Amino acid sequence: MARLSREFYAQDTLEAARRLLGKYLVRRLDGETLAGRVVETEAYVGRCDKACHAYHYLRTARTETLFSRPGTAYIYLIYGMYHCLNFVTEPEGEPAAVLLRAIEPVAGAETMTRLRYGDKPLTPYRKKNALNGPGKVCQAMALTRAENGLDLTGDTLFLCDAPEDAGLPPFPVPERETILTGPRIGVDYAEEARDFPWRFRLV
Repeated sequence: MARLSREFYAQDTLEAARRLLGKYLVRRLDGETLAGRVVETEAYVGRCDKACHAYHYLRTARTETLFSRPGTAYIYLIYGMYHCLNFVTEPEGEPAAVLLRAIEPVAGAETMTRLRYGDKPLTPYRKKNALNGPGKVCQAMALTRAENGLDLTGDTLFLCDAPEDAGLPPFPVPERETILTGPRIGVDYAEEARDFPWRFRLV
């Protein structure tokens, strides 16, 4: 099955964050395919970005994955309860990644809903907001620190250009979409970097 190549991830992080919009994240879980269309991303670049965990090439047990080869999944825990999925970019040794902020469900929606809400009733609000945050996406796809370091060119977790590349039916998308850019969320501590327009959304 076709998937984004390692060369795709090796590019400039901001360009990767833009180009990932409209791609499809695919997760193989217990024989089932879960998939979603990427609609929101954020870029993080360690060499110059105070919001990046590896700012100024800080290398710790937590950030080690950021120095991996491009096309590696970097998953970390925030607030002791939410996991966030990132795609390592740029050449190996350059700590940079794209944070996945939101997706639209394409396949496995029932399973993703169960993983998000358990037995809670699916209200219109919950349905609308099921996958519009990095922690929500990871919960819906059962991604935790156990998947940190996964090869995104492998079979367990990958991105592709179209649902058909993963053996899924076509997914209808709007004829015209706009990419909005703006400051990233939750990085007020990062001094001047908090204003970097490194958040990208499809609308």
